[in-house]
Amino acid sequence: MEEPVAEEVPETPTEPDLEETENAPEEPAAEEPTVAEEVTEAVVEPVSEEDTVPEEAASEEPKAAEEESSEPDEPEPPQEESTPNEAPVEESLEEESVVDVEREMEIARLTAEIERLRGSLVGAAEVIEEIEETPMPPVVLDNIVIPPHIVADFARMGRQLSREALVKGTMGAISMLHPDEPGLMISTRHSTMLARLDERGLVGGRLGGNPPRGAIGEWKVHEVLLASVAMVTGGPAACIHMQGPYTTAASSEKDLILVQPIDVLGKEHIGKVVIVDPDDDAVEEYLRQVAEALQQGGMRCVVVRGHGAYAVGANLDQAMANAAMLEHSMQVLLLARQANLKL
Repeated sequence: MEEPVAEEVPETPTEPDLEETENAPEEPAAEEPTVAEEVTEAVVEPVSEEDTVPEEAASEEPKAAEEESSEPDEPEPPQEESTPNEAPVEESLEEESVVDVEREMEIARLTAEIERLRGSLVGAAEVIEEIEETPMPPVVLDNIVIPPHIVADFARMGRQLSREALVKGTMGAISMLHPDEPGLMISTRHSTMLARLDERGLVGGRLGGNPPRGAIGEWKVHEVLLASVAMVTGGPAACIHMQGPYTTAASSEKDLILVQPIDVLGKEHIGKVVIVDPDDDAVEEYLRQVAEALQQGGMRCVVVRGHGAYAVGANLDQAMANAAMLEHSMQVLLLARQANLKL
């Protein structure tokens, strides 16, 4: 028979052991999960390690960026090699320099061309002046010598009268007192074309004497007018007989005794001009009327009805200025009448 196994009876703890067990902190008993917590745990899936790795990497990258930004920037070493952006700048500078050079060359060329043209104009002016003042030989008449410069002045004035349309063809005449001998009178020849006047178209004679051969038909009228001007100037005198169309037309009005400019310049330089009727039967009376009309008109002009006007002055240029001003004023007057303006 087998011997019965004695059962081990647990020993009862002693009092000290009981005290130790009483003093030990009580561990909280594990609470059983409620139904709600079980549902949420079932819904929320556990996060895998692979999903957590990118989040940790993302969190580390901002930290690294912040650390890099916190570090002081070190100056970069100068770059010796030209960057690609500098090449277009250099090309544009080169193009601008080329354009500047071309512009300077063009300016220089134009300047040279201007100088050449200016020289050509000066040369043309000299040629025109030579044509206008063509050297003329002296004129030797009976006991009268006309210097070459006087002959040239007559020729120049004849061309100017023709250009201003104050004379046409063989119309008109020019006269003056001899500069060296006041008692001598020089005049254009009868039926001479003033536009082509030269030394062959001049004649001369003494005041108060008979007209020379080939003298103009108005020799006596010129003689009286030159004598009247010489009394005022003390010696020099010149006279131009012009037959401008406007002056001739304005003087042809019946019973008109004077012509008076309406323009300002005409009023200042010419004033009123007396009209004299020609009289071939009473020549002396006619000459007296011409002399009186010249004085009444301010010693500038006198108009013969239907036969143009006589303009006087101390020299040919002054006589020419008075003739041109009178013709211009008469043109203005006739145009105003044609337009029915209230004068």
